[in-house]
This record gives sequence, C-alpha cells and structure tokens, in this order.
Amino acid sequence: MELQVDMKMDEPTADITMESEAEEEVEELNKPSSSLFPIFHNSSTTTSSQLNPNQNPRAPQWLSNTSFTTDLSVINEAVSTHYSHLQSDLQAEEEEEQRDSATANEAKTKYQLVDSSMSDEDVEEKKRKRKRKSRKRYREAGASYDYAPSRKPDVRSWTKSTNISSSSTTKEYYFDSQGDRDNLAFGCIYRMDVARYKLYHSDKHSRLHNYSLYQRNQRSWAFDGDTDVNSLDSKLVSGGRYWSAKYTALERHKNFKRMRIVAPQKSAISIAPDFIPLSDDKAFGEGSDGGSLSRALVLEESWEDEVLRKTREFNKLTREHPHNESIWLAFADFQDNVASLQPQKGARLQTLEKKISILEKAAELNPDNEELLLGLMNAYQSRDSTEILIGRWEKILMEHSGSFKLWREFLHVVQGEFSRFKVSEMRKMYANAIKALSSVCTKQYRQVPQTVMSSSLDGAIVQQELGLVDIFVSLCRFEWQTGYQELATALFQAQIEYSLFCPSLLLTEQSKRRLFEYFWDSDGARVGEDGALGWSTWLEKEEEHRQNVINEESSDKIEEGGWTGWSEPLSESNDIGGNPENILDENAVVEDIDDESEARDIEQKDDTEALLKMLGISADVEADGEVKDSTTWIRWSEEELSRDSDQWMPVRANSGISNDGIADTEGDEQLLRVILFEDISEYIFSLSSEEARLSLVFQFIDFFGGRISEWVSTNSSSWVEKTLSLEALPDSMLSEIRRLHDVLKRTESSPSGSNLESISGGLDDISMRTNKMKFLRNAILLCLTACPHNHILEEATLVAEELSHTQMDSFSFSVTPCRTLAKSLLKSNRQDVQLCGVYARREAAFGNIDHARKVFDMALSSIEGLPLDSQSNASLLFFWYAEVELSNSSGGNSESSSRAMHILSCLGSGVKYSAFKCQPSSVQQLRARQGFKERIKAVRATWARGVTNDQSIALICSVALFEELTTGWVAGIEVLNQAFSMVLPERRSQSCQLEFLFNYYVRMLWKHHPQSKLSEVWDSIMQGLQIYPFSPKFYKAFVEISHLHTVPSKLRLIFDDYCRKKPSVVVWLYALTYEISRGSPHHRVHGLFERALASGRLHNSVILWRWYIAYEINVASSPSSAKRVFFRAIHACPWSKKLWLDGFIQLKSVLTAKELSDLQEVMRDKELNLRTDIYEILLQDEIEP
Repeated sequence: MELQVDMKMDEPTADITMESEAEEEVEELNKPSSSLFPIFHNSSTTTSSQLNPNQNPRAPQWLSNTSFTTDLSVINEAVSTHYSHLQSDLQAEEEEEQRDSATANEAKTKYQLVDSSMSDEDVEEKKRKRKRKSRKRYREAGASYDYAPSRKPDVRSWTKSTNISSSSTTKEYYFDSQGDRDNLAFGCIYRMDVARYKLYHSDKHSRLHNYSLYQRNQRSWAFDGDTDVNSLDSKLVSGGRYWSAKYTALERHKNFKRMRIVAPQKSAISIAPDFIPLSDDKAFGEGSDGGSLSRALVLEESWEDEVLRKTREFNKLTREHPHNESIWLAFADFQDNVASLQPQKGARLQTLEKKISILEKAAELNPDNEELLLGLMNAYQSRDSTEILIGRWEKILMEHSGSFKLWREFLHVVQGEFSRFKVSEMRKMYANAIKALSSVCTKQYRQVPQTVMSSSLDGAIVQQELGLVDIFVSLCRFEWQTGYQELATALFQAQIEYSLFCPSLLLTEQSKRRLFEYFWDSDGARVGEDGALGWSTWLEKEEEHRQNVINEESSDKIEEGGWTGWSEPLSESNDIGGNPENILDENAVVEDIDDESEARDIEQKDDTEALLKMLGISADVEADGEVKDSTTWIRWSEEELSRDSDQWMPVRANSGISNDGIADTEGDEQLLRVILFEDISEYIFSLSSEEARLSLVFQFIDFFGGRISEWVSTNSSSWVEKTLSLEALPDSMLSEIRRLHDVLKRTESSPSGSNLESISGGLDDISMRTNKMKFLRNAILLCLTACPHNHILEEATLVAEELSHTQMDSFSFSVTPCRTLAKSLLKSNRQDVQLCGVYARREAAFGNIDHARKVFDMALSSIEGLPLDSQSNASLLFFWYAEVELSNSSGGNSESSSRAMHILSCLGSGVKYSAFKCQPSSVQQLRARQGFKERIKAVRATWARGVTNDQSIALICSVALFEELTTGWVAGIEVLNQAFSMVLPERRSQSCQLEFLFNYYVRMLWKHHPQSKLSEVWDSIMQGLQIYPFSPKFYKAFVEISHLHTVPSKLRLIFDDYCRKKPSVVVWLYALTYEISRGSPHHRVHGLFERALASGRLHNSVILWRWYIAYEINVASSPSSAKRVFFRAIHACPWSKKLWLDGFIQLKSVLTAKELSDLQEVMRDKELNLRTDIYEILLQDEIEP
C-alpha cells in the first residue's frame, strides 16, 4: 500500500516534465527560421525593415532574410554564452533533483516500513547519486575549459575569443588562424565531424519530429561527450556514407521515390505585355520578392511511377497525333532509357520487344516514313540474326526501292558483317541500289514536261539524283579501300563522261549505252588523261574522220571508173572449204601449237619446282607450306603499300602502257589493271539536274585529294558519309588539327603531346600526289567546258596546278606555279572576272601582292563594260580584294587598311572603280554606307524567296568589314546579327553559304575577343555548334577558347554532351586530339576510344580504329593491347585494306609468321585485291647477293 502511494507521487512530476518539454519544443518550432535560403515561405518571418531600418527598401526581399540582416555579433555572443546556458540548464536540473529527493525523504519519514532487502527504490536512488556526482565533476571541469578553440561536435561556430561579441567591429567574417587541434591529434578529420547521409522519406517528413531528433542529439552530445563514440561508429558503419553499398542499392531500387521539380510548360497563347495575371495561391514556393520563386511542379515518384506516367503520356500523344514521327521516335528512345536501368538481361529483352512493337505500329500507320523504318530496322538489328535481318531489309527495299536513305543504311549493314562480307557480293548490292534509284529518277524525269529546263527541275528529282550520286561515290570509295583503285578511277571517268559529255542526240538508254561502249573500248582519251576531249567531242571527230575516209574511198572508186565485176568475198575461207587437204593441214598446225604450249607449261612448272626447292619450299605440299620468317611478311606488306600508291590508273588493253607511265612488263598483272566496259556497265547512269552534276564533279575532286572551297554544308548527307568512311585525315582537317595541337602544346609540358603526328599520320607519297594533281588538273579543265564560269572549279584547277609542281604548303617559288595556266585561261575567256579574282588570290598567297593588285584593278576597272551576269559577281571581287589587303596589313601596315576601305567604299557607293590614291573622305564613306543599306534591302527580298548565293554572302561580309574599319568591330558584328535575323534557323542549317557567313562571324569575334566579352564569343561558338554539330572549324574554335578561358572539366562535359546527342567522327577526333595533346592519362583516352567505337555507325569507322591501334603502339606502348584492338578492328571493318596492312607493319613485334600468313589467307578469302605474291619477295632474297 505504501509503495503504491510513492508511485502515485512520482507520476505527476513526470507528467509535468514531459508537458514542459513538449511546450518548449513547440515554442522553439514557432520561432522564425534563420535558414539561408528558406524553401518554405514563413509568414511570421521578421522583415528586413524590422531588423535593419536603414536597409534600402528597393533591395530584393530575399535579402531580407535574417541570415543577411542579423548582426554577426549575435553569433559570437551565442558561442560565448553557450557554456553559461549549459551551466544554467545543469543547475536547474540539479535543483529539480534536490526537490525530488526531499519529497522522497518526507515520504520515508511518514511511511516507515520494516527493514528489508534493498528495493527498487534504493537502486534508483543510488543511480541518481552517481549521476549527480558525474554531473558535478563535468561542471567543475567545464568551468576552466575554453570552448572557443576546441573542435567538438556541439560547437558550430569558430571565434578567436569569447570577448569578440562585446567589442564593436566592422568585419563580417573571420579567419580561423588557430586550426583544429583534433586534426593534429588524430591525423585526419575528427570522426564525429564526418557528415552522415540520410535519405529523404516523405512519410516521415515532419518538422516537429526532425526538431525533436535534433534536440535529442544535441543533448546526448553535450552530456555524454565521447562516451558513446563507439556506438555512433557502429551506426556509421551500418549506415555508411552516400556511396556505401546500402544507400547505393536503395537508390537503384525501382520503388525508391525521388523528389522531382518539373518546369511548367510555356503556354502557346500569346499574352499582351500589359496583362497582369491573378496571383496563384497554389503556386509552390513564393519568393520573398513577392513573385514566384519557382512555379514548377514538385513530383515525388519512383522510377516505376515515372515509367508509368510517361508511358501514359506517350500513349495519349500517339493516339492524338498518330502521324507525328517525332512522338513515335521519342517513345522508342524512352524504351532505351528504361532498358539502360534494368540489370537483368531478360527485362532488357522485354523492353526491346516493346520498343519493336511500338515502331511496328508506327510503321504500320506511316508506311512511307523513312525515319520510322530506319528506327525499326535498327531495333531489329539488336535482336535478330544476320540472315533474318537481311531478309527483313530485302522485304522493305522491295516496297521502297526509291529511297536512297534506306539503301544507304542497308549497304552499311551488309558491309559491316564480317561473316558475310565478300567484295563480289557487295558489288551486287551496289549494282542493285544504283539500278533501282536510277530507274526511279528516270521515271520522275519523264513525268516532267520537256519544256522545263534542267536548272528548274522539281526539288524531289534533284534530291533523288543527289542521293544517287552519294551512293555512287560510296561505291568508288569502297573499291578504292578494298584495293581495286583502277576500278574506282575508271568508274569516276566513265560516270563523268556519261553524265557531263553525253552527245546531244535523242537516244534511248540502251542506244546510249551501246554508243558509250564503243567510246570506252576505243583508243580515245578519257577524263583526266592527256589529250582528253570528252565523249561528245570525240564522237564528233570520229564521225568526221569516218566521213573523210568514206569520201576518200568513194573518190578513189570514181577515179578508177568502169565496171570491175562482182567481187567474191571470203575467198580464203572458200578455198579452205573447197580443199580438204587445207583442213587437215590446219588441224595439224593446231595440234602442234597445243603440244608446244603443254611442253612449255611443263618446263615452266619444272623450273618453278626447282626454284622452290632451292628456297627450301616444298611444291608438293603447297597448302601446308608456310613462310616462317615474319620479316618476309613485313617486306611483303611494304611492297603492297608501295604498289597501291603507284598503281591507281587503269591500263589500256591495246597499248600495254598505263597512263601513269608504267610499262607493261608484268603480263598478267597488267591485264588485271585493264577495266573493260563490262566492269562498269552496271554502275553508270544519266543525270539531268545541274546540282547533281556539280556534286559529282566536286566529290570527284575531293576524292582524289584536291583542295576545293566549301561547296556543301557540313550537315549534308554527303559530308557525313565522307567522314564516316575516312581511312586517313584529309588535308584540310589535318591542318586544322595540327594547328590546334600546336596551341595546346604551348601550355602543356607533357612529352606525350608530340606523339599526335605518329597517330594522325602524314601526307601521301610526293610522287603519288604529283600524279594525282596532274590527273585532277586535266579533269577539271575538261569539266570547265561543261560547267563554265564556276569559280570553285577554277580555283581547284589552279591549286592542282600548284601542287603538281610543289609540295604541300610549300610557297618557296618566286613565280606562282599556276601563273602560266591562269594566263592561258584568261586569254581564252577575257570576260571571266571570277577567274581574275581567283588568280589574284593565288598570287597573293605566294606573296606577290603587287601582281595581285594589278590583276584586281584590271578586273574591277573593266567590270562595267561586261554583261549583267558578269557584273553580278562584282561583290565577290571587291570582298576578295579587301580580304587580301587586310591579310597583308597583319604587320600593322596602315596603307593596306586604307586600301581596303577605298575598295569597299567603291562597292557601296556604286561609283566606277579607280585605283587607290588616298583614304576615302567622310562624305564618300557616308555615301557608301547609304548604298550598302539599299543593297541589303535587296538581299533581304532575295533571301525571303529562299535564294542565298555566294554574291549575297560576299555583300554582307563586305558591309560588316566596312563597318569594322570605319566605325568599329561592334558595328560589324551588328550587321552580321541583322543578316542572321533575316533567315530561319531551318534554312540556315542546310546552306553552305550561310555556314560560311557564320564562320566569318565567329572569326571576327575571335579576332577582337580581347576587347569583347568572353561570354559573347563563347555563346556564338556554342550556337554554331548547335546549328552545325559536324563542323571541324567550330570544334577547333571551341577547343581554343575553352583551353584558354575555362577549366578542362567544363570542356569535357560539353564534349560528352555532343558525343552523346550528336555523335560523329569529327567530334570524337577533336575530343581525342585534346586529350592526347594535353598528355592525359591512358585510361581516360582508352575510355574515349571505347565509347566512340561502341556507338552505332561509328563502330565501322576505319580512322577511329587506326587511331586506336596507333595510340596503343606509339603512346601507350602496349603491343598486346594493340593486337586485341587490331583483331576487333578487322572484324568491324573487313573491307579496309589499309587496316589489314597496319597489322603487318605496326604489330610486327607481336604477330608471328603463322598469324601473318593466316591474315593474308583471310584477305584473299574476303577478295581484297593483293598485288604482290609472297614468292616474289622470296625470289628477291634469292637474287640479291
């Protein structure tokens, strides 16, 4: 009974204590929040005017937070008084314990019991006493302890002294000069200071709950000190940091919910600027400035919830817009994102099946959409075997035989299959593609009225023919890379003759082919050969020669006169038929010839066997015979490369001498280089549009290494196909990468940067380049007769003439090498002012500025007397002349700047050009500025109709250059910005002229970047990369400015973004150039190579594989890794002969003779053209002393 009374007296005290603690927590919770950037708006927060009445009332209200307005001395005061508060709390608790003990003593005196054993009450009393003693010792020790310099978990602010708060100071921050004594003691961060990681759970998100946990942790740290360090360490080990296995597995769990902030979609309805919307009370998170800090929607969902939500959205969109291809493709791409987060292979296969079903439904609703069909076939490629996939491709191509996009993708798929690859099979595929596409082009052309000129054909016909030309160029590139270089050259010759120099006769396609066969099998010179006239001109001369022969024969018959009687044809055959003895004699002669040939063969066989025995090779076991010396195979590969460099021109069967001067001494080998009409008949076709013919000629020049101005946008399919099929860097891209490498190497001291040259490779053999340039010069001169007054072809002709006499980039000649050719061309056509401009620019490139000025002045002075079509090219000449003068003024020559200003003033004012005498006056400059405004208005009207040509671009550049010289570079940039506003972004991305204009804009900004803002230059380059993501020039400018003004991590992030969104060979090459030039670690470069070669079409990029092998050999010095990469490379690109020969030359230290022999056998099995027999190398060893 007494024990019950005692318990009843204890209960009210405990209840009161719990209630008081709860009230204190509620009061603390209702206090204003002092967080730096509060997410949740608190209406009770003290305003800035209350805390600091001197504050500017116009300041943003988010600065009114107590974190910005409270005096920092409060923090110091809190630190200094922390221990005093702790003492007061301890004293209060001690007084409460004394009251409890007094009440207990009174109860004992009132209710005294008989002495018995120790009760539970005595045990509790002893615990209380021990606790009071420990607190007393802790209080006494704390009286002499300085909390300011200590680094304990309960201290969250650092000061030098507790007296700082009492002194007035103007400083708002302090430096910790004393340091952390715990770091000195433990040698690392104190383990109680290591932040722990706790995931967010919405169901437990209660402010009161979190606050009570915080108070409980503070009390336990303050009273217990270091007593429960071990328990906390065990919790830390069990919980772990954010990278621990526990939280990693939890975050990867599909049901783990995350908080996502979804930006609101912009309304398509235009709102007037003076419209004031009503405040949205439900908006999440209003800022302190009265507006909405973030009106975004906050979603809390797991990965499965997100998948279900997006699937519902896509299903709704596809039902509402079934013919919108972008929605279907986005739905299919979303399945790839889902599959990337599924660790199980079965789940990924199910997602792939779902993706295929989505694309099948899309293709069913949109059967003629090429993008959906390509996406469906790519999905099939991830699932089906090769045989099934080829069958599906053939079925689709039967239904869409006129789609050059589908044919191009199909050829890439078949070409990359190592198990099925053979050169003969690929030729059949290309023949089928060209036949199908050419028949569609012919059918469309027949539907066009005959009165329509070829220059005004329908855009669909032009695009179809351009696609057909791209397929043909891909065939020529395939033949060249497989080693059949004579066939590739002959294909270009035949197609140019057949398309550009066809006789003007009304012939059917079959008759036209028979007539061309007669030309091909004759002795007439073809395109690129000396004395070539063109098919039509040759046919006219041949017909004229035939008529002359007939006339001569008829005149001879007339001179003889009289009746000569009936002639008896085939008299010799009649004599043989009438005399049986002659037949017997003929049979005997034939038998004697056969016996002699057999005896000769046996004799040659005996000689070969004897020679092989002398070399140690058994002729009886030819299949098992192997060359056991690897150096022999290396010499064989070097000889093979040498012959590939020399033997690229076809050989005439009747002459036995090739056009590159190699005599026919090898017999059968020379016969293999003869290209008959049957070899090319399946691949030639007719072209009706001028754009397709020019595309064929331009790609022909680029194919053989000629330098040609920009004629196509880098976003075009022809440019993308060219970069994908590269085996080595072209001269233009190689020079850009070398300049970038030099820029990076100036600031990097790593020696590995110098190895870029060994990776990228050098130029071709000088003799091979010289022969090619002569061949190109002859071909372009002939093409100029079919495409006259084309300044791109004229410049390519003069450059080819220069390169045929000099080495690449060699300007050591005092007289320009192309001067003789240019003068001869000008004599034949004196009204070609564009040719004058091109010739003057070449003179200036070789340093002959005075001669260039004479040519420019002569052309501009005589331009008014020329026809209107020639006068329209005046803007090009003025712009070229001004650029030449400014390039000459790089050394600070003010006269050249004045000359450029005079040239541009003549263009703007429209006056007759006169030679430079003095700088133009301000009145002349004003007239020129007014004239430029009128000309830009005309250009605006022309661009509005969709016509952008070189002349209009030259005019815009001239205006910008004039403003830069007279007013300043800011005015020039403004002119270019106004020009860009006149064109839609869609048209800008497909125009090579507008791409040139944007390049000019970036160059002007980069020239004045020390005076301009870095952000302006950066934004312009990033905009250029967004519009032209395949342009090497923009990537070069991007790396240059990023290397100088940003950190490498930012540059790498942007490279990663473009490699993921717009993967191309160009972006990966520049990313690799940056890392290799900087001497980055090997694992980073390896990662870039692996990521590049793992993505889609780039897996079949020969140049990336060759760079990878060269990097492993020359930089990483790992031949074993290079060997593995090489075998992967030939499996992905079995058609590249250069790639196969890289294994012989670069991997000679790790490949055995048996492996090299097997490689050659596989090359023969794949039908690559091998020009050298291994026995020739063995014979050379025997002949040499």
